[in-house]
Amino acid sequence: MSLLDVTIVNVALPSIRAGLGASSASVQWIVSGYALAFGLTLVTGGRLGDAWGRRRMMLIGLVGFLVGSAGVGFAPTAAIAVVARFVQGAAAGLLTPQNSGLIQQLFRGPERGRAFGLFGFTVAVSSAIGPILGGLIIAAAGPAHGWRYIFLVNLPIGLVVLVLIARLVPGRPEGVTASERQLDLVGAGLLGLAVLSLLYPMVRVMSQEHWTLAFLLATPPLAWAFVGWERRVVRRGGAPLLDLGLLRGVRGYANGIVVGTLYFTGFSGVFLVFSVFLQEQLGLSPLAAGLIVTPFAAGSAFSAPMAGRLVSTVGRKLTVIALSIVMSGIAALAVVVPDGGRVWPWVTLPLLVAGLGGGAVISPNFTLTLEHVPPRMGGAAGAAIQTGQRIGTAVGAALLMSAYQVSLAHGLAANAALRVALVAALVVQGCALVLAIVDWRRR
Repeated sequence: MSLLDVTIVNVALPSIRAGLGASSASVQWIVSGYALAFGLTLVTGGRLGDAWGRRRMMLIGLVGFLVGSAGVGFAPTAAIAVVARFVQGAAAGLLTPQNSGLIQQLFRGPERGRAFGLFGFTVAVSSAIGPILGGLIIAAAGPAHGWRYIFLVNLPIGLVVLVLIARLVPGRPEGVTASERQLDLVGAGLLGLAVLSLLYPMVRVMSQEHWTLAFLLATPPLAWAFVGWERRVVRRGGAPLLDLGLLRGVRGYANGIVVGTLYFTGFSGVFLVFSVFLQEQLGLSPLAAGLIVTPFAAGSAFSAPMAGRLVSTVGRKLTVIALSIVMSGIAALAVVVPDGGRVWPWVTLPLLVAGLGGGAVISPNFTLTLEHVPPRMGGAAGAAIQTGQRIGTAVGAALLMSAYQVSLAHGLAANAALRVALVAALVVQGCALVLAIVDWRRR
């Protein structure tokens, strides 16, 4: 649910604006507020799960998520909806890293790869089907109140999941000392500010608020301060928010974070730009635009579990192959995209190919990146990967939309502008491929 809510709300924005009488700025905050809060709490949520138990944090996170969902669904004003979306996003940040931490804790060897394969399946499919599901709900319930059901549908599902978590998920891990249960509040604050200074301008630049790019100047000093503080905590024998020794001492961990971040930077924005192209230039409805990208979801659904089974024997080479397939699909899409008429006969095969590759990137990268991470650190370590993914998604959306809009402003046809954005995506994907090859050669 938490990952689905990243994309499902996009198709509901016109209905939300009309239903609440909201301004464009308020509607944009309904989207970006969730993304910001999500990214800010991931590592802290992972660290709390390591210290206090996955079950406890999953229950707290899910309750908060349901409260936020109800707040948006019943919101009488745009301001309340924005606040509720912040609550939703923060709760999702507490909930989501428990998944990777739990897999790291409970599984070993090939079984861990299979578990991450199912996790990758969930990530890929939830991202792709969000616009489709949102369009179907609005079509069924009507544009006046259908957007509310996009959020309210979480409530009955979430209540069932709460019972399942309480019954099935293990409690507090054994062997955690009192000092390890202490949360590094200063580290959490510094990391949160660093992520905020990076994410905020990325999510606002698409609203033409280019002045927010000045926040990027604060990112390096805040990151430096976080690193310095974490080293100080370790020297004093405390429990850091994120053990930076993982970046230097655990083979493939730092490289895997960067590969994942670049992958999401290069591909997540493709969905946004392609959706804008289909709706604004070709006049398709949100539901029709969502259905056109279904082949990507189908390809990801097929390849993610299979990649999870293969990663323990193929290793990093699997990521190299998968990234090459993704790039082939994007390149083919850039070549065949039409300037009008029927779109789906041209784009179905490229999207399917890209989906087959994309599903085989996420789960193997998680498995290989966390391969040598101690299970007791799995929550925070996995959350760092997911934070990179959230940053990559925000940067990629800003980068590709800027490339598309600037190309249109310079007089290029819409399909040519889309090609420029897709070429930008290929460049970033190429960087991810190079790093994956480097890691493969080192293993």
